[in-house]
Amino acid sequence: MKLLMKTMVAASAVAFSVGAVDARDLRLASGAPPFHPAANPLYSSFAEFLPEETNGALTPQMIGPEVVSIFEVKKALQSSLAEVGNLLPMFVPAELPNTALTGDLSFLATNPHAMAAAMTEFVVTCPDCQAEFKTLGGVYTGSGSSDVYVLLTTKPVRSLADLKGLRLRSGGAPYARWAESVGAAPAQIPVSETFESLSQGLLDGTMASVSDLISYRLVDVAKYIIDLPLGTYHTTSNFTVANGVWAELSVDERAGFVRAATKSGTLFTQNWGYERPGEARKTATDAGLEIIPASQDMLDATNAFRGTDVDAAIAVAVEQLGVADAAEKIARFQALVDKWTSIVASVDGDVDAIVAKVQSEVWDKVDFSTYGL
Repeated sequence: MKLLMKTMVAASAVAFSVGAVDARDLRLASGAPPFHPAANPLYSSFAEFLPEETNGALTPQMIGPEVVSIFEVKKALQSSLAEVGNLLPMFVPAELPNTALTGDLSFLATNPHAMAAAMTEFVVTCPDCQAEFKTLGGVYTGSGSSDVYVLLTTKPVRSLADLKGLRLRSGGAPYARWAESVGAAPAQIPVSETFESLSQGLLDGTMASVSDLISYRLVDVAKYIIDLPLGTYHTTSNFTVANGVWAELSVDERAGFVRAATKSGTLFTQNWGYERPGEARKTATDAGLEIIPASQDMLDATNAFRGTDVDAAIAVAVEQLGVADAAEKIARFQALVDKWTSIVASVDGDVDAIVAKVQSEVWDKVDFSTYGL
């Protein structure tokens, strides 16, 4: 896979090597700490691909999370502190309701690459999504996805009965609904507080990426990985471009920007969805954690929940987000998930092939003289 063999270089080195006389620096804010995949490889690879895909016309200037945190990306884009930022729609659902409704569909996921591609095609071809991005002040250029979440616990969970009363951190509404459906007790706490809550016995586990064992040092407090597939975090806008900046770019620069974003977004999903989980599982095994396969009754209960939770997601979108045609939009997103699950399977998960498919199926059909304007 050629993309995975590319050497990541610092943004400053890229800008220097390109040496374009008329290059325009774009201020980029990942909002993420260095250890997070949103920083590396998402933004570090974009720093390389951006000048390559724009013939040196656009170059990166990184803004660290100490200046723009993930919670401040929207404000930074609107104030021009940042010109490109990693905007998470779930942080601003009132402003991006038609986009944010996909965040309630985590349990549709079985494949991270398929979820990222489905999300990208959904937003690009959704007029209401495009309109709300424009009102917010940004242009959408693609999404990425986490791995499929599992349970990380301090107690063994070998059957559905073991889930009863278990206190589990929930990262969002669909996870809380699932926990309640199996008799567990969901708790809404920040991911940064998971370690302390587990170590103090306030929680029995968390519904999370297995990579959290490394990213948040949960390997030091968790004792078990329960391999029960619990969906992905895929409602992202990896490289949101401020409206005014996008309008100033040429058509070729916009197209090149998107090519770079698609490459980096796919690397991001490969890393967060596949590579880091593999590293985390090895670390867990070396530390003595037990990996417990999901029992059939847990799988059956989760599949039953998956089949009925779409109705709950529709209700949330209509009643809380104000999306009157939520059922139609959610049905369309489901169809895109099916489409991209098939496509990703057909290329056997090859990163370069997925990049090419997203480009041909989505971006090659976009008119960059009008998109985002």
